[in-house]
Amino acid sequence: MIQSFEELKAQLAGAECRTLAVAAAADAEVLRAVDGAVQAGWAKAILVGDVEKIKEIQAEQGLADREYGYVQEADPADACRTAVRLVREGSAQVLMKGLVDTSVLLKAVLDKEQGLRKSPVLSHVALFQVPGREKMVYVTDAAMNISPDLAAKAAIVRNAVEVAQRLGNAEPIVAALCAVEKVNPKMAPTLDADALVQMNRSGELSGCRILGPLALDNAVSPEAARHKGIQDPDAGHADILLVPYIEVGNVLYKSLVFFAGADNAGILVGAAAPIVLTSRADSDEAKLNSIALAMAAC
Repeated sequence: MIQSFEELKAQLAGAECRTLAVAAAADAEVLRAVDGAVQAGWAKAILVGDVEKIKEIQAEQGLADREYGYVQEADPADACRTAVRLVREGSAQVLMKGLVDTSVLLKAVLDKEQGLRKSPVLSHVALFQVPGREKMVYVTDAAMNISPDLAAKAAIVRNAVEVAQRLGNAEPIVAALCAVEKVNPKMAPTLDADALVQMNRSGELSGCRILGPLALDNAVSPEAARHKGIQDPDAGHADILLVPYIEVGNVLYKSLVFFAGADNAGILVGAAAPIVLTSRADSDEAKLNSIALAMAAC
């Protein structure tokens, strides 16, 4: 099981080199991250967009010519469609967002005839390496699904479990986060958490162990779980934190980064290929980590 981003990147260095298709690639931050992945030897890249502008930025940033593929598409929407087509046809295995609105990229991804539809739900999976903790932790969904219902949460769990399994965790522990540890009919997330546990026990939602409802402390701290009288031996050992709403995920994500100083990565999954969607607030290292996570999730 992968225990750090350094270990993840080292494992990629010895694996098959996969290709990244970058849509609307004329963005300095994105190009620096791509250059880092290519320089490390575990990625190739096809840069789609205004090629003259892309090469101008590479020159300004001092990025070496590493035998990139270039595809001319000056219009951002066309660049997204072309990058999606490259992935769909197998010329690339990972899609990455460049200087284009997320909605434009997702429109190309979700096109019924020419897109990358696979799972009924696309979801964001973030991976964190938190100082002082022995193992990494996943958070989902902090960026895509606003207020998922039970069916959507089940799909979000499946998406995250698939990523964790590809990183070596054969049966990850999933904690359905809520404000309390008991089912309360007035608190819808606790009802969903209990339903997910029942789906897991019946085999409908397999490949993981689901606990819930659990507050955050009982999900990540065995001591807190014991103090609350929670008997399940998996309590406090969560690998995947399933949040009830996007606001919870967003705050948790940014708290881990800005308060805890965690290294992080984030990708969209549920399509036919992983999608790297980085924020301008993400560090260069986080962007590189996100490419690494996407490569491993293929």
